[in-house]
Amino acid sequence: MAGVTFEGQWGRCMGEDCGPGGVQTRTVWCVHTEGWTTHHSNCKHTEKPTSQRECFKVCEWHQELFEWEVSEWGSCILVPYFSNELKLRTAECVTAQHGIQQRKAHCVRKSNRTVVTERICEFFSQRPAVEQACLIPCPQDCVVSEFSAWSGCSKTCGSGLQHRTRAVLATPVYGGASCPNLTETRNCHNQFSCSVGEDEYKYSLKVGPWSECRLPHQKDVKLSGRTMLDFNIESAEKNYVKRHIQNSHNHHHHHSKAWDIEIGYQTRQVRCTRSDGKNAMLSLCIQDNAPMTFQSCVIPRNCETTEWSSWSPCSKTCRSVDLSPGYRTRTRSMKQVPLGGGRECPILEEKEACNIIGDLLPNCPRYTWKTTEWGECQVSPLLSQQDQRQNNLTALCGGGIQMRQTYCVQIPDDMVSQQIKEVSRPVNRKLCPGSVPSAVQQCNIPCPEDCLVSTWSFWEPCIYGNCLEPQGKKGFRQRRREVIREPTGTAESCPHLVETLPCEDPACFQWDVIEEELCVPNRGTCGPGIQNQKVLCKNTKGEAVSNELCIDDPPPSQLPCEVSCSSDCVLSSWSAWSPCSHSCSSKNAEGKQSRTRDILALPGEEGKPCPAAPALEEWRLCNDHPCSSFYWEVSSWGDCIEDSSMTNLNATSNWSGKPTCAIGIQSRKVICIKVNVGQVTGKRCPDSTRPDAIRPCLLHCKKDCIVTPFSEWTACPTTCQQANATISKQSRYRIIIQKSANGGQDCPDTLYEERECEPLPVCPIYRWKTHKWHQCTIVPDSVRQGMTGASESCGRGLETRGVACVKDEDEVADVSECLQWAGAMPSQIRECRVPCRDDCTFTSWSKFSACTGCGAARSRRRSVTGRSKKKEKCQKTEHYLLAETEPCACDEFLSQPYGNWSDCILDEHKAEPHLGWRIHRDVKGCGQGVRYKAIACIDQDDKLLDPSLCSSSGYIEETCLIPCPFDCKLSEWSNWSTCSSPCGGGVKVRSKWLREKPFNGGRPCPKLDLKNQAQVYEAVPCYSECSRYIWVMEAWSVCTINTVDKMPDCGEGVQSRKIKCVNNTGEGPGEIVDDELCDQEEMPFRAQTCFLPCPDDCVMSRWSEWSRCPMPCDQTGVRRRIRQTLRLPQTGKTCPEDSETEPCILNTNCFTYQYNVSDWSTCQLRENAVCGQGTKTRLLDCVRSDGKVVELRYCEQIGLEKKWRLALHCLVDCPVNCMLSDWSPWTECSHTCGEQGHMQRSRTVIQPAHEEGRPCPPQLSQVIPCPVRPCYTWVLGEWAPCHVEGAECGEGIRKRNLTCVVHRGSETDLSSAKPVEEEKCDARLMKASGQTLQLPCSVPCPGDCHLTEWTLWSSCQLTCLDGRSFETTGHQARSRAVIIQAVENQDSCPLQVFETRPCKGGKCHNYEWRTSPWRDNERSVWCQRSDGVNVTGGCFLQNQPSTIRHCHPPCTKPFSHCTQSGVCGCENGYTEVMTAYGFLDYCTKTPGADNKKADVKTSAGKFKPGTSKIQDFFKEWSIQPFGPDGRIKFWVYGVTVAGFVLVLFIIAMSFLVCKKPKQNKSAPPQQKPLTLAYDGDLDM
Repeated sequence: MAGVTFEGQWGRCMGEDCGPGGVQTRTVWCVHTEGWTTHHSNCKHTEKPTSQRECFKVCEWHQELFEWEVSEWGSCILVPYFSNELKLRTAECVTAQHGIQQRKAHCVRKSNRTVVTERICEFFSQRPAVEQACLIPCPQDCVVSEFSAWSGCSKTCGSGLQHRTRAVLATPVYGGASCPNLTETRNCHNQFSCSVGEDEYKYSLKVGPWSECRLPHQKDVKLSGRTMLDFNIESAEKNYVKRHIQNSHNHHHHHSKAWDIEIGYQTRQVRCTRSDGKNAMLSLCIQDNAPMTFQSCVIPRNCETTEWSSWSPCSKTCRSVDLSPGYRTRTRSMKQVPLGGGRECPILEEKEACNIIGDLLPNCPRYTWKTTEWGECQVSPLLSQQDQRQNNLTALCGGGIQMRQTYCVQIPDDMVSQQIKEVSRPVNRKLCPGSVPSAVQQCNIPCPEDCLVSTWSFWEPCIYGNCLEPQGKKGFRQRRREVIREPTGTAESCPHLVETLPCEDPACFQWDVIEEELCVPNRGTCGPGIQNQKVLCKNTKGEAVSNELCIDDPPPSQLPCEVSCSSDCVLSSWSAWSPCSHSCSSKNAEGKQSRTRDILALPGEEGKPCPAAPALEEWRLCNDHPCSSFYWEVSSWGDCIEDSSMTNLNATSNWSGKPTCAIGIQSRKVICIKVNVGQVTGKRCPDSTRPDAIRPCLLHCKKDCIVTPFSEWTACPTTCQQANATISKQSRYRIIIQKSANGGQDCPDTLYEERECEPLPVCPIYRWKTHKWHQCTIVPDSVRQGMTGASESCGRGLETRGVACVKDEDEVADVSECLQWAGAMPSQIRECRVPCRDDCTFTSWSKFSACTGCGAARSRRRSVTGRSKKKEKCQKTEHYLLAETEPCACDEFLSQPYGNWSDCILDEHKAEPHLGWRIHRDVKGCGQGVRYKAIACIDQDDKLLDPSLCSSSGYIEETCLIPCPFDCKLSEWSNWSTCSSPCGGGVKVRSKWLREKPFNGGRPCPKLDLKNQAQVYEAVPCYSECSRYIWVMEAWSVCTINTVDKMPDCGEGVQSRKIKCVNNTGEGPGEIVDDELCDQEEMPFRAQTCFLPCPDDCVMSRWSEWSRCPMPCDQTGVRRRIRQTLRLPQTGKTCPEDSETEPCILNTNCFTYQYNVSDWSTCQLRENAVCGQGTKTRLLDCVRSDGKVVELRYCEQIGLEKKWRLALHCLVDCPVNCMLSDWSPWTECSHTCGEQGHMQRSRTVIQPAHEEGRPCPPQLSQVIPCPVRPCYTWVLGEWAPCHVEGAECGEGIRKRNLTCVVHRGSETDLSSAKPVEEEKCDARLMKASGQTLQLPCSVPCPGDCHLTEWTLWSSCQLTCLDGRSFETTGHQARSRAVIIQAVENQDSCPLQVFETRPCKGGKCHNYEWRTSPWRDNERSVWCQRSDGVNVTGGCFLQNQPSTIRHCHPPCTKPFSHCTQSGVCGCENGYTEVMTAYGFLDYCTKTPGADNKKADVKTSAGKFKPGTSKIQDFFKEWSIQPFGPDGRIKFWVYGVTVAGFVLVLFIIAMSFLVCKKPKQNKSAPPQQKPLTLAYDGDLDM
């Protein structure tokens, strides 16, 4: 019985301490092969797994030591389908296929990044995912272009070959089909056959490639030696050539040092080839000189570098919000420059991401905007130019603007405890995110308002100075007025509100009769009697008080009275006292007033007589007080001063909390003033009305100046400084955020500090030091022996020289320093020549001739010497120059203006930066400035030079003028118009009109009306007195009775009165005016009838006033008046009615009243306000029901509700001018050289224009050109044709030139560039401009099979899914096709090649099948790219349209064929017979000749005539209504429309024929000419 051991999962690591040393266990058991558990003895003990192992116990603090490290995601690979097969290119793949990406995850120690067991990291966090799904685009086949045109025939006679090629546009990716053959070859035959011997083989001298450079063998070295250049540090000052001769004791041949240059040799093969590719004897190809088969070369030396430096600190030192990683770098320097084609240097700097997660890093500093305290509110910036000249700027009030400064600070860390507000140091403004807080806001300066008081009240009765403690017999009379509006914004206080007069017999409380009863006779109905009355004790205000307060005896409760008897004289009651004649009494004038009563009935014979006339009038003194009154006058309150008695100390307002300020006192002077006299003793004014002279007040809080700490010092240069460079400076600043006030601590004087930076060491100057060239080294003789072309030891070779890197005082330095600071290393090797015996010899060059001026040239010469004079080859000047010329140097330069003028730049004084508080100032934005135009300095050859050679500044300067803005000008205010309402409340208006429009960006005008007048007006309420002129009546005269003889003087009579029209002044009747000015309808009666009762008649009092009519007025309402019986009649006589009523009639004796409000006025500002808060008002009128405006008391008497507000606060928008920031500093020049460079500065809008403020100028940035400096650039020339030295074909070299040129800055157009000395160009950029100046190439021999040149790179194409880019970078391709020149050599052809490279700015392309029109059931089908290029590949083959069309069903009927329409038709001479479904049934022969009619017969037996010619023309056309696509044919629509028109025509004609004409029996009227006039109606 066999058993299998099974083990369980490992348990948790247990141990006393953290780290290694823990123990982990698991369960192990024995299982039978059939699956059930058995005894452990059944399993082999030797195979038993361990049940216990050591482990690493993880603790919480290990989280800081270990972390997961994940690699980058790998490439996406295909995953199998459910059938476990990889399907790359199937019909199911539409856009992409599913794939998987994988990466590795390890648990590593943070300190040294070593891998540890994953269980440690799994203790803290889940293992990161190591697989994820991805998409792989569908396989994309190779895409090639169309074939080119066929080449010419390879031979001019007989048979040859011709070819055509195509290029690779897109290489296959993601498993797509490979590229097809890029070449097609076909035979060609010339018209003429070849003559005898013309088509024989051709022979060509062919050279192979040069071999690798190698050193001679030791035996060769013994004979010839070798030259080696020593570059040791010890030999830096003295380089020399060592001649190393191999001796018997030297066994180490190759022991060169780091900078040694070894000269070796290389060889190549030369052979003669036949046009069929076979070799031939050299003699068939070589005629004169054989090509060189050997040459000197430099032994390749690879680039050598130092070890990597340590990694730099990570650029990410804090945890940011965007989770972007940091970077760190490490570098290495070059130890050995590559020589002789050795391996180029690898990258010298590496960069990698670091702190990607950064959870343990501190938070990155965050920044926010802060603002200073708002500055003072100013109104003057809101004024227009016109207002600034007219207004008193010191008295302005109302709306204004105030400014503050914004600055950027660092937000303190949340973990650090902070105060409520902390003043932080300002930092660079660019660090703050978001928009800058507003630096300008509108504000308001309260306008001063004078105190507004009511009119004086009447003089009060004489009272004691203190009614609670009455003393003496002297008192005071008072009159008062109230404050309607308190004063604001002014030091003037309200005038006195109480005036007093001294008086005698004061009484604070008096008895007042409140009710009088009727007189009750003592006996009978008339005669003496008693009248009762009720009295109350009242104070001076008319309020009832306790009777005990009235000191005097109360008036009697019963008074004697008398009721007139029937014969007594009857008098009326006393009238009211007339107004007092004077307001006060003096020595020359006393105030008097009177009252009167009338005789109502004369007495009888025995009755009581009437009093005399004087007794009917009473006079009394009034306003007997003196005219000089007294009042307390107070001065304005003084400043609030600290009270020493108070214990509170004055607190200081700080930045962190609200201020708490001490309580102080204010005092003022109080004096007693006598009107029209002046100050008098205080005893003349009552103490009870004395105002307070001292009051408590709140002291103004002391505000200390608060400034930010100084900012950090600006950075100083950290590297070395150049010699004679100016010492750099650094600065710092601080900002005032709160000004001092009320005695607080003053602001510091220094807000900006500047200091010099610490001196830095002078930068060392590195340079290359070159030594003399050494002896020319050629290929050793031992190598030359036996080589083709070898002869004497002469010819071309190489010579070397020493190059050292030195710094100051020729001290040797590391070569990497010179490579960084001194440019590329000078050449260490150059070609040389050891003269041969057969060489031409020349004299030395003569000195150059003298220059004759600018533009001239100088020359030098040499001549042939010795035996060379007799040699013909030495006389050829095209090979051997005997004269040289070069242009002369010229110091005359030409200055040319270039480009446009710059913007006009004003000469502004440079403001000291960050002075703290920003105070509004009008920045000069117009006036005289300077504009600049760059100049180009050129020489006689039109080469651009440094501008300093022509001008000190490089500019032409010219004064310019920026026109100043002029605001819109309006006229002065017009006169006020008349009141809009002739009676009551209305509006009066005044306006301004346009005088001058704005220009140059001045303040715009207000809205203009149709007459181009400014709509600026003011409307204020006005009131026209309705009762401007009133009627004044005098008293009625005595009733005059017309008596005859001696009749009694009683009965009906007449009485009259005088009336006059007077001017109503509001204070009483004014001057008498013409009666026509008063309302004639309201003229009072001048006379009236009267009735004087006779003796013994009943006497009634005068009628009372009519009672009010009930509202609303209607016919059911009545009004009433009453009168009383004053004397009873004799017995037998009765009294008339004592009451009377009349109906209430609207607008006759009954009126209703309602309020009416006028229009609102415009918003009224204070006198010195420009804008801000104002008031708009309207008036309230009382209008009677008949439309007449009456006094407000009529509406008030009936208690009408005043539901309208007569004043409202309003706001006039302030015309805020546009405010701009200061100009920024000029930027650096956009180009370091050339004509396109410019410098720019800008400013931003702090406050945009509001309302009618001056708009922002359009120029928010200014540009000036940079001086035109020459640009020096390395320019690569075109590749020269492949040159094979000494042979006709084979391996050669293709070269191109690298030239230093000067140009004007256009990198794309260098047509005007001029070559200059190489020293002008940066040597470090030489290699970047073109790494390779020569490339190996080959020239095919006649008959060789070879590759074409590389095609041009294709357009950049992206891999896309559904039109969207799948990759960030695109690809472009190029290819080389195979050219076969001879059929015999096609077996030795190379393979076609193509290559790709990444590119930017690619496009997504799609591919579609295109077809040509059908022709004889055939058409062309090709694939076209979305940019219109015809290609091969890219289109899905499954979707390729067919190129041959077939009819369905097939045309199997006799004499039938498939037409172009895809339907079956009949041949010529036969007619189609169609089925009912439109298919061909059979073909029937057409009867008759071709020009006779034939029929088309259908299966229904109907025939349709038609000509045979038409049939021939439309032989493939059938009368079936439906086309092959199932749509109705167009001719069906035409026939339908024609039929419908025909039916309408028949109906219309039938109606006209059948209609009976109307019989008219009467004679026809005479016809009038009819004139038609078109009125635009469509019915015409």
